Formats: sequence, structure tokens, C-alpha cells
Amino acid sequence: MGMELDPAAWRVLLDGFPAPVLVLNARRVVIEANRQAREIFGSHLLNHDLAHSLRQPAALEAANAVLNGAPHKVSPLMLAAPVQRFFELHALPVQSQGKDGARVALSLLDITGQHHVEQMRADFVANVSHELRSPLVSLLGFIETLKGPARNDAAAREKFLGIMQSEAQRMARLIDDLLSLSRVEVNEHIRPRGRVDIAPLMASAKSALEERAVRRGVVIELVCPPDMPKITGDQDQLAEVLHNLLDNALKYGAPGRPIRLGARRVERIPVVGGPGICVSVHNEGDPIAPEHLPRLTERFYRVDQARSREIGGTGLGLAIVKHIVSRHRGRLSVESEAGSGNTFSVFLPEAPPDDIPSQPRIP
Repeated sequence: MGMELDPAAWRVLLDGFPAPVLVLNARRVVIEANRQAREIFGSHLLNHDLAHSLRQPAALEAANAVLNGAPHKVSPLMLAAPVQRFFELHALPVQSQGKDGARVALSLLDITGQHHVEQMRADFVANVSHELRSPLVSLLGFIETLKGPARNDAAAREKFLGIMQSEAQRMARLIDDLLSLSRVEVNEHIRPRGRVDIAPLMASAKSALEERAVRRGVVIELVCPPDMPKITGDQDQLAEVLHNLLDNALKYGAPGRPIRLGARRVERIPVVGGPGICVSVHNEGDPIAPEHLPRLTERFYRVDQARSREIGGTGLGLAIVKHIVSRHRGRLSVESEAGSGNTFSVFLPEAPPDDIPSQPRIP
């Protein structure tokens, strides 16, 4: 189709699209990119060949085909960073003649949620069938005993009912954590837009777990400077991160030893880059062996299987933290050393003062 718009109209049109859109000239050079596209590829993609930012052959072939006269091409596209995302790339002509020659628009339809739902359906069946088998077998065994040999044994009945309640609660926690993880994974590719003050979330997390801490003789020390910058994030999810990390510290920390929940500003987030804040939770529990550290955020991975089940762990808490931090384009790190305890640190990007500015159009 033919279409001739002035530069200002192009910017308004492109930035109004909810999907990432790139416009190429006849030489396959990116001459326009809307806000959504710049957030994914960065503003450096302007003035460069499409292959400079997009190296997947199928996507380049789709752009080439439309530049050579094809009316419309569709191609699958997977982007690995900063989080894995899946798109359906649509290439179509937007101008067949004019001073700049042929132009092609590339529109990226995000199908990450659909992809994750399909994957999670398969993972859910595999994971849940494995994790629920043990408590279900226990429940069935106790029910059979209560219907038979222990039918008239009041002491045994009371004991077995207590164990059955514990196993049922364990299954309920597992299902709750699985649902929470599923919700996080479905939206992981969508970066949050809210502006969050971390101080009240830290205070709320401490308050929620204070009673449990007192029962274990643990003091939760809260250290948060008054001038902490706001971060870009989802308030409910960040509250879940703090709750999970503190809960983890209480479960595996040494009884009677303090837990420190602290925050500080950092000039540069490790690996990710850019300014932000670091929220850390430190306990004085047993050190974690180096071979376990890289696997702590895997679903259902437990350093000590028996102990984790005994204290009510589902093996999903740190997986949830990892995916939430990933959605926030942050970073999670774990440090553990004998005599120093364990420190879980979450680095989160600082909220920008203004929206990302529009990039100038180039001829």
C-alpha cells in the first residue's frame, strides 16, 4: 500500500502503536523506531542495518522479501535478552515510492504469554504429579489406618489427624506457590511501569513476619536510609520478593541470631548496568556449599530435601523471587561463607525522572 506522511505524523503514528514497530528504508537501514521498539533494542538501532540489532535469519529474510516486492511476510522471532521473549514478526510495505524509495514496516506481535502458558501446562503436570505424590500417599495411608486398625484408638486418631493436617497444609502451600509462579512467569516479559518506594514495603515485610521471628528468638534489624530513590516496579510483586527472602532467612537461619534487612543505593547494578538500589537479607545460618549456589533458584531445588520438607518449604520461593526480579530487569545474587552467614541481594533499577524521550527521525 502507498502512504506518505511527514516526520511529525510518523512519530505520532508509530508511538501510538502498542506493539514494537521498526521502519526500514530501501537499504534495510532502520530509519524509525517507536518507543516500544527502542525499549527492546535500544536507540542505537537507528541509522544501522537491521542485522545490527536483529540477527535472526528468518526475520531478515522476511524484511528482504518485502523490500523485493512481497506484499506481506510473517516470521517467528525469539529475543533472549534481557528476558526471553517470543514474537510473531509481520513485515509489510508502507511506501512503494517517494524520495526515500521503498520502505518496510516490521511489527512485532508479542506471543510470549501464549508460549509460557503452553510450556507451563506441561511443566505443571510433571512438577505437581511428582511433588504431590508423597503427601497424597501419606494421606491415603493414614485414612486407611483410621478406617481399620485405629478406628477405635483415640490417641492414634489424634496423632494421625495432626499429621494429615500438616500434609494437607503442605499441599495447599505448594499449590499456592505454583499459582504464584505461574502468574509471574506469564507476565515476566512485560516490564512494570509503577513507581515504588521500597521503605514501606520493607517495614511491612518485617511486620508480617515479626511474630514468627519472636517465636524463634530472632530479631529482624531494618536498615533503610531515608533518602532512597524510587524504583520502577510492581508493588505487590516486590512485596512478595521481600516476604519470600525474609521467610527463607527465618526458616534456614540460626535460632536466636539476628536477621538484617537492609537497603542502599548503588551507582551501577552488576551486569545489568545503570543506577538502582540493593535490598539485601542476611542471616547467620549454615553456609551454602558453592556447588548449590547456581541452582538455588531452580524450581523444587532443595539443598537439604528432608529439612526443607520438615520446615514447610515448597522449593519454589527463590524461583518466584528470580522471575520477579527478572521481570523488573534487576539482578539477584547470593553470597555464602562459613562464619559470615548468607546474604541474598536484589538489585533493582532506579525509576527515571521522566518518560523515555522520543528519538529524532533520520532521513
